[in-house]
Amino acid sequence: MRSRSNSGVRLDFYHRLVTKTIISHQHPVTGLLPASTVLKDAWVRDNVYSVISVWGLALAYRKQADLDEDRAKAYELEQHVVKLMRGLLMSMMKQVEKVEAFKKTQSRKDCLHAKYNIKTGDPCVGDHEWGHLQIDATSLYLLMLAQMTASGLQIIFTLDEVAFVQNLVFYIEHAYRIPDYGIWERSDKTNHGFPELNASSIGMAKAAMEALNQLDLFGARGGPASVICVKADMIAKCQAVLYSMLPRESNSKEIDAGLLGIIGFPAFAVDDEGIANMTRRHIIDKLQGRYGCCRFLRDGYKTALEDPNRLYYEPAELKVFEKIECEWPLFWTYLLIEGVFKGNKEQADEYAEGIRDILVPMSDSTKVVPELYYVPKDKVGLEYKNPHSQDRLPGGKIPHIWGQSLYILGLLLQEGFVAPGEVDPLNRRMSMEPKPDLVVQVSLVAEDKLIQESLKKHGFDVQTIEEVSPVRIYPARVLTHLYKRLGKNKKLGLSGNVSKENGLLSTSKLYNVRGEILAFVPQFMDQHHFYLALDNDLLSDISKTDVAYLCYNWREIGRPIVTFIITHTMMGEQGMLGGAMWSVIRKIKTGYLNGVQVKMGHLHEFLSTSCIKHLSFLESAQQGEHMTIDQYLEPHLSTTCPRPFLPPVVEMKEGIGKANLTPLSSEEQIAGTPKSRRMSVAGIVQRTRSIDLGHEAVRSPNKLSSKPSFHLLPEDLAASPMKRTASWTQDKMVVDMYKGLNSGEVLSQLSESMSLSDQADILHYLYVVEGLKWDTKLSKRQDQVVTVQTLMEELYYKSAHFKAWSVVRHTAGILEKRVENLAQAVTALLVRQKQVSVGIPPEPREKIITAPLPPKKLHKVIAEACGEDKSSLVLTQELLMYLSMFIKTEPKLFYEMLRIRVGLIMQVMTSELARTLGCQGDKAYEHLMSLSPYEMKDLLHHILSGKEFGVSAASAKSVGIMERQLSIVSTQKDELMGLTQLKRQLTSKALSLKDVELEDDVFQEKVGQWLRRRRLDGALNRAPAEFYQKVWKILEKCHGLSIEGYSLPHHMTREMTENEFKFALQVESALNRIPQPEFRQLVVEALMVLSLIVENDWLSNLGAIIQVEGLVIEANEIFLKDQRRKKSRTKSVDGIPKTDLETTPLAQGLRDSQIPKTEEGTSDFDGARSTVPMSLKVRRSRRSRRSSTGSEMLEMDVKGDATLCCALDRPRPVPLACGGVSGICCHFYDSAPSGVYGTMAYLAKAAAKKLSFHHQFDENAEVDCRVS
Repeated sequence: MRSRSNSGVRLDFYHRLVTKTIISHQHPVTGLLPASTVLKDAWVRDNVYSVISVWGLALAYRKQADLDEDRAKAYELEQHVVKLMRGLLMSMMKQVEKVEAFKKTQSRKDCLHAKYNIKTGDPCVGDHEWGHLQIDATSLYLLMLAQMTASGLQIIFTLDEVAFVQNLVFYIEHAYRIPDYGIWERSDKTNHGFPELNASSIGMAKAAMEALNQLDLFGARGGPASVICVKADMIAKCQAVLYSMLPRESNSKEIDAGLLGIIGFPAFAVDDEGIANMTRRHIIDKLQGRYGCCRFLRDGYKTALEDPNRLYYEPAELKVFEKIECEWPLFWTYLLIEGVFKGNKEQADEYAEGIRDILVPMSDSTKVVPELYYVPKDKVGLEYKNPHSQDRLPGGKIPHIWGQSLYILGLLLQEGFVAPGEVDPLNRRMSMEPKPDLVVQVSLVAEDKLIQESLKKHGFDVQTIEEVSPVRIYPARVLTHLYKRLGKNKKLGLSGNVSKENGLLSTSKLYNVRGEILAFVPQFMDQHHFYLALDNDLLSDISKTDVAYLCYNWREIGRPIVTFIITHTMMGEQGMLGGAMWSVIRKIKTGYLNGVQVKMGHLHEFLSTSCIKHLSFLESAQQGEHMTIDQYLEPHLSTTCPRPFLPPVVEMKEGIGKANLTPLSSEEQIAGTPKSRRMSVAGIVQRTRSIDLGHEAVRSPNKLSSKPSFHLLPEDLAASPMKRTASWTQDKMVVDMYKGLNSGEVLSQLSESMSLSDQADILHYLYVVEGLKWDTKLSKRQDQVVTVQTLMEELYYKSAHFKAWSVVRHTAGILEKRVENLAQAVTALLVRQKQVSVGIPPEPREKIITAPLPPKKLHKVIAEACGEDKSSLVLTQELLMYLSMFIKTEPKLFYEMLRIRVGLIMQVMTSELARTLGCQGDKAYEHLMSLSPYEMKDLLHHILSGKEFGVSAASAKSVGIMERQLSIVSTQKDELMGLTQLKRQLTSKALSLKDVELEDDVFQEKVGQWLRRRRLDGALNRAPAEFYQKVWKILEKCHGLSIEGYSLPHHMTREMTENEFKFALQVESALNRIPQPEFRQLVVEALMVLSLIVENDWLSNLGAIIQVEGLVIEANEIFLKDQRRKKSRTKSVDGIPKTDLETTPLAQGLRDSQIPKTEEGTSDFDGARSTVPMSLKVRRSRRSRRSSTGSEMLEMDVKGDATLCCALDRPRPVPLACGGVSGICCHFYDSAPSGVYGTMAYLAKAAAKKLSFHHQFDENAEVDCRVS
């Protein structure tokens, strides 16, 4: 323990140093600090970092001082900190209208300013004159406000200021989807003013929200009204996006030293030690030098070659800054502090010594930290040749107050004057400590007595909604309404919380509101919003995933509790739960679900172990409202199920009142009588009987009570099986259907129709002709209006009950139903380096989404892309939700995809159904729209994973009627041949396909296999691993690449590094100009061949601009030439004439299957499992292989049967007879990539010819391309 005299002397030294380098520059009125002695504006970020050392020194004096003089110094230092923090607060509060606007618009023009006038605290530059949107700066202020308040400083004085801070939380909570200008204020590193999603901003926002959550801003003197509330779901979203981005900072910065403040002090935002270590290692390996770390690669700021008269860089200019980037001592201060916090004395000593060696002496001999070190202009050439070899000179701001402050804090920590816990009173440094295993509590609640009795028969003791007292249960939308009051302040003009997002973490708590305990049902079970919650199979699947999500993201005190309402929509025949839901509940009872420990019980049993949150803001006297909880929530407790106005749907028995299975022609329908129209209206919604679904019986629920309702079925629905309907026809047919009838007569037909499909047809007609707001006058009450929209709502729930998913999707589109978390789902894709497009190509019909959008704007973009197709509108939203689920749980599915084109994915799903079902595209689209949400999700997963699938005949019982149900069945690829016949036999029962011989099946599976894979991979935009980095290396060796007239010039390598996301987007833009997906994949293969040439150094320079599609065309010509040459060598088998032999099924199959293969010739180059490295082997041609089986077999050296089409000695027709596109033979498309006769071998020969390096290949050489 050091003596008082020594510690006092040392503290006095630091006091003088802090006073001279920091406090002396503080403005006496505003308390703000300038960025330097030259720049007189006050940057928010620099001010907060600069005052940290003052705060640290005050803590040291508070602990060490024994004399009144020392205690006075401690108090004075604390007040300097308070004055600066309040100065920033006042500056921001002057822009309170911007905070209010930004919550709704998230627009750059509405953001808080990043710097202020040091004398007045007012804005110093205009809204559009600076990159003000810097989420990290505002978040850093909030983070340190929380830490300083927790340390005992009183910074916030009034409840108005508390409300403003609460709204600042709303301001930053969507940081995970807001592109900003980042920590260096330049955003894109070309400094052209394009905002990016920055990991440093997201990480700092996450840290700030975690620090402020449940913090009393009045400290020990506070009460419920001064406590800040933060939604845990917002923190989890920021964490998910942050983890997916690290170690990348943004699209243009593959790494950034600014992330040291995110993985360490002050943010400690990364809980995963592996991710933090990886990020730190990347920074040290790529950015560290002799004087500090570069900010990021190719950073031109303050270098000798930067033109100080230009604000922006030219794109090709960035290459000149490579290897001479300025090195900043600032980042060593982060590593010094991190070493102390981690107890790593070696690291702390290393960086403390390193900084000490590069301090710059001032005129009074005080040594300070400079902003940066740069390479002198006369040493630039030498530094290029030998990086880090030249001595650098200090530059920029001297002293750099930000760096100086962190250096002083690091020394105070290192010398023991301040303990890590004192500058981190909220214990954020403990974020990486292991957490105890979590137990998720599950409470099953029956909707009514009927369900309770039914479950009791199967051994489940559950309570009804009325019996869970003292707890009251509400839907998640009620919690959203309660949170609207949070942060509301009339004097400041703040409206409070505007976000409608309440995720699983929020609904997994219990809430104390005015003395009452409230529980909330998870939002994914709220059937009020979107039809996904109406599918029990999908609901059970999501519930399993969400339990795992809770286990991973729960950070609260107490256990999470999931309240699960068992409704009538989940019950099947004989009062049993549906199969999937029944399985989930049984697993919950065992104690484990999806690998997570769960505990089932009644709600009141979990009161002592659950997380209970007090919504104290509802008790604030400032609101001036003293309603009871019932009065407050009454407007939001109405049932979501509309009162029935449509006739009940009766059971349709065979031959009685059943619609004709054969749809009438349009003419027949128009010519029919009104009564015939009424009994069989089949032209608007087509009926498809080949894949009809049976349904489980659903009991009719009791009458809705005034309590909050959770089941959504109209009262008239009895147990009756309905046929699943398909997609909708054009609106013109709708009008023609009822020509000659007025709307009143059509309504009379509606009142007599007891068929769901007829009701759907009539309502669709009324929607087209009259619109949603038209009053049908069906209500018997004078004060009640029944519009078409009201009837559509009823039809929506009815069709969901009867599993008529095509009608559900169409009515959902008409009613503009939206997925609540759609913006979050799209953001989950975007931040993982995926662009998203909606609509069918080409542009402008196809809309490209490159940055996160607010929910309303996103819905508008999707609506514009889908046009009048309402079914596609909702299906697009549905697929985006599934894609976001997959990218979170199975990111490998997307490894080779840069742009996710939802419109093309819908086309692929349709074409795959058409192939499997053996039907035309329009019928396949009808089948697609008729799939249940769970089946749709399963089909999408199969396509993304590259798995084969078939259609099985799954039976479903329904009131004595056995129906066939379409379901997606995965099949392992290595089992396809043996299972083909069985699969077709099963499929034929449902689809009436003819049985075929096993041999024909085997060869039919083989024919078209590679063509199909290329079409799938092209439509999904798949590319091999490290493909874009390989293209970058090709561009280094040539003047450019041309793809369909789109040029990728050489100078792109001077602007962008090989790992930049921006470069990959440029390559993808070129490939997306190719309309045919199979041709696109051959172009990708051609580029891979060029990369092999570069990697093997066969040519030092590839020459001028390479026409990549020309390589594919040349490879096709070589393939056809080989076909013609080999044709003459084909022999007969056992005397069978060659012409007869060619027509046998066996010969046709052998042409595609019995080619010479070796293990290395087998390829997995299909997009789902594309692998590298690849190699080209050149060898002399050998004699044709023979297979001796007692008689001479076919001698097939070349894959395919092009001798019957494109290889004939005559002009080729246009289009090609074989069906090939872009002039390429279909059989070339259908060849495997690898092997002696694979497409890549021919592409290698074409490259050798085009690039003139024939010495690698002689005339008879065989090129074996291995994909290993």
